[in-house]
Amino acid sequence: MSSTSAAPPSHGATTGAAPAWATLIATFFGAGRLRPGPGTWGSLATLALWAILAHFLPSSWLIPANICLALLAVAVGIPAATQVARASGLKDPQFVVIDETAGQLITLIGAPLAWKSFLAGFILFRAFDIVKPPPVRQLERLPEGTGIVVDDVAAGLYGLLVMHLLLHIGLLGR
Repeated sequence: MSSTSAAPPSHGATTGAAPAWATLIATFFGAGRLRPGPGTWGSLATLALWAILAHFLPSSWLIPANICLALLAVAVGIPAATQVARASGLKDPQFVVIDETAGQLITLIGAPLAWKSFLAGFILFRAFDIVKPPPVRQLERLPEGTGIVVDDVAAGLYGLLVMHLLLHIGLLGR
């Protein structure tokens, strides 16, 4: 998410500081404040936390847990991103990375817990998030937090599709 234009949010003037909960979620616990490339840091933080959490889960819980976490990131991320965007006066602040969290988690659904699949998932998601093939770029135009988050959900779905294609043809192993 690289748009840093100072265009006012759709509801009017900025509202001051965003609520602490929204800032914490939107920046994915501060990962969005890291430089350079806050989106990359958000994806890496998500990948690391998923790897740690998944290590402690029974294998039968991995896919449902991954899906639930991705849905939670979307459900909580949209209002958090909306609050932070409004407060900052930016349409899509770079430091909001909960969208990268959602997209990265989606890309990793059903992927083996192995360095090759983690690396491939990271690269795939970041590539689709940066390139924004149709309809990803069009989804950015949705209002406020919805546009901030949903385009990365679409990039994550592209990543998921390619990840499973690579797994199916045996390039990443199982």
